Amino acid sequence: MAIINNMLEKIDSDVSMLKQGLQPENLAFWYDKIIRETREMAPPWLQDKINAKQDPILPMKFNLDISKRAVRYFMMVVDENLEYMPYSTKLYFLKVQEILDSETDKPLI
Repeated sequence: MAIINNMLEKIDSDVSMLKQGLQPENLAFWYDKIIRETREMAPPWLQDKINAKQDPILPMKFNLDISKRAVRYFMMVVDENLEYMPYSTKLYFLKVQEILDSETDKPLI
């Protein structure tokens, strides 16, 4: 019985950690960190073209307003920070990278 309780406690702990990684406050922390580091890395003329704003109604949604020329800096900063993120946050930002990658491949019209 003790083994089953230990397994259930571990599963509960794992699920709690995954949920914490997708809390809006946690995502906001990582967006703030990534935006700040991206601005530091980007040339001065691009720094004001790198922004993210949290949606007030859907707090897990962030509007990323970034110049196509600044996307590569954003991607590099995300890559540098992935190892420090909780697993579910890492998956979230990998998806953000995937979406950005597909969007930057589209031609300008």
